[in-house]
Amino acid sequence: MRDGLITHPDKVLFAERGETKGDLAEYYLRVAGPLMRTMGGRPVLLQRFPEGAAGPSFFQKRVPANAPGWLQTTMVSTPNGTTSRALVAADTDHVLWAVNLGCLGFHVWPYRADDPEHTDELRIDLDPTPGVDFTQIRQAARELQRLLAEAGITGYLKTTGSRGLHVYVRLQPRWDSYQVRAAAVAVARELERRRPDLITAAWWKEERGQRVFIDYNQNAPHKTVFGAWSVRARPGAQVSTPVAWAELDGIHPDQFTIASLASRLDAHGDPWAGMNDDPQSLEPLLEMSARDRASGLMDAPWPPVYPKQPDEPPRVAPSRAKKP
Repeated sequence: MRDGLITHPDKVLFAERGETKGDLAEYYLRVAGPLMRTMGGRPVLLQRFPEGAAGPSFFQKRVPANAPGWLQTTMVSTPNGTTSRALVAADTDHVLWAVNLGCLGFHVWPYRADDPEHTDELRIDLDPTPGVDFTQIRQAARELQRLLAEAGITGYLKTTGSRGLHVYVRLQPRWDSYQVRAAAVAVARELERRRPDLITAAWWKEERGQRVFIDYNQNAPHKTVFGAWSVRARPGAQVSTPVAWAELDGIHPDQFTIASLASRLDAHGDPWAGMNDDPQSLEPLLEMSARDRASGLMDAPWPPVYPKQPDEPPRVAPSRAKKP
């Protein structure tokens, strides 16, 4: 670690146990191996909390002009084409530099900085709508696990650090973000067909009901997702934690914190340790997408910050659409 990276290490960031900036830095050092396996070499978006987890925050995509010269950076784009010089999570010193600025966790791009044309992560977000509990999230995750297994694809599970779950698939670097999003749309629609009582692919909140929403737009171009091993801005310093599928029925996301993760790693190791060793093919899911489109399904709605896409349905909630 470079000298002087952490200033004011006694500053309290988390209220529940009084954990400090120094404690946060120590946590990231202890999980450095697993963290770098999943985040290393990728651009990251910083969310800074100058007054700690309970205080206001702001997102910072651009590395400050006065940043030290040794920082690795890369140019990233927003949906409207604006470019920014973003931090690359090149090593733990880069992580600690961000922690020193009040960054608690990291929002990570789905590609490596040295290959921005190929998205090598499919990220399936199981998002609880109001009224959905974690039991339902677990059930939806099992449905997703079965679907991926049928397609011959290995998915890796993690908590979000809040109320949901993420499933990641490490991809061969062959596809762009539009193709990866198309695969995510197909997964969401197939899961809804199988379990319409439990799962929804509906983009509009008024259509979701009390079901688990599969947020396919987390795979839209330039979209970042809260990274594995990253710490949430919650009083208990909860961590977005990789877990084994065999653990799913016995866990709750609140139990994984910076205070508990070191002993967990010692006891269980990294459930994602083999993720990079066997990158997967997206083709089975793209075939599923092609079948949906051939049957007459349009593209799914995009978020409002994106330009209108070909074959996208009207970008307006059904209740506000003009009646014929």
